[in-house]
Amino acid sequence: MHLGILTGGGDVPGLNPAIKKVVQEAARHGWRVTGFRRGWAGPLHYNPADPEGSAEFIMPLSTEAVYAIDRSGGTILHTSRTQPSKARHTDLPEFLKETYRTTSAAKTVDCTGHVLSVLEALKIDVLIAIGGDDTLSYAARVHSEGAPTICIPKTMDNDVYGTDYCIGFSTCVTRSVELINRLRTPAGSHERFLVVEMFGRNCGQTALMAGYLADVDRTLIAEVPFNMEKVTELLAADRERSSSNYAIVVVSEGASSEGGETLESGEPDAYGHRKLGGIGRAVGDYIKQATGIGVMNQSLAYLLRAGAPDAVDLMVPRNYATLAVQCIEEGRTGLMMAVQEGKYTTVPADISTRGKRRVNVETMYDTEAYRPRVSGLEGSPMFLR
Repeated sequence: MHLGILTGGGDVPGLNPAIKKVVQEAARHGWRVTGFRRGWAGPLHYNPADPEGSAEFIMPLSTEAVYAIDRSGGTILHTSRTQPSKARHTDLPEFLKETYRTTSAAKTVDCTGHVLSVLEALKIDVLIAIGGDDTLSYAARVHSEGAPTICIPKTMDNDVYGTDYCIGFSTCVTRSVELINRLRTPAGSHERFLVVEMFGRNCGQTALMAGYLADVDRTLIAEVPFNMEKVTELLAADRERSSSNYAIVVVSEGASSEGGETLESGEPDAYGHRKLGGIGRAVGDYIKQATGIGVMNQSLAYLLRAGAPDAVDLMVPRNYATLAVQCIEEGRTGLMMAVQEGKYTTVPADISTRGKRRVNVETMYDTEAYRPRVSGLEGSPMFLR
């Protein structure tokens, strides 16, 4: 058996433990593992007619090569936001540009045929894709076209539909709480408002949980548009009640004010997403102008991706990887590893395309006070949503 593996989209702590465990479990069966470097860019840029010239896009993985990788964050396979089904012609390797011509009306081309030919040329029996919605939905597409795949969900937003847990979420929240509590020192010393912006394009779960566990004053999530004036009034009252004369608001980068739009910048990536960011600064500017009091703005951004995984993001990736190899051993593919109702399970690989995972506002959020509110706790999953 020859397994392929890749990591796509944003990096998170916990990817290396998953890679390591796949290799260890494969070795136990006497199987080979080849890693594709840079996510889906690996098979897209690999040229079967020129294996030597394409060597940078693959990485043979042995138990010796992965021996210590779980001690650090990121991914040894590197990653990208490449989407072979929507590849810009200008981003294609030279050897594909003639094959996949485009017209002025068509800005992208579908190179899935080439990806399938690469998997066949390398004699990859099963490809394991680790990523979020976009990476996994394309893996499901590849599976539907005849190349067996297994999916492992990863995203700090914890928003892949069909599972209660995605690799990276726990470390993101743990690190968020730590950094927010550290920032209390300068905010209190200078008697200011503190506005903390963090990841969360469409799903505000990371901001919600960080705000809940750090016990901040207000939390603005992507699912609920907020009234800027009301938020300012609430924070001003929070500051008055504080013995150190400061107040904190956590903001999802995908949050928006009532009647406003989500703040984005730059060109769309291969998945059609523009770069988010700036809502925290907008909230801070409004608060300062309305109150005349100083505001500290802090975007946690890539600090949440950096560093080694916590205990949960060592455990879950290992278990997802073990389950993935067990499924392959049983001849079961076209599946995504998942946690549901506190138990490890498998679901169809394309489940991420069947719905959206968002904060349950009714049971988890006070839309009037702009803060977490946990109700109906009995029967809820351990990682609240």
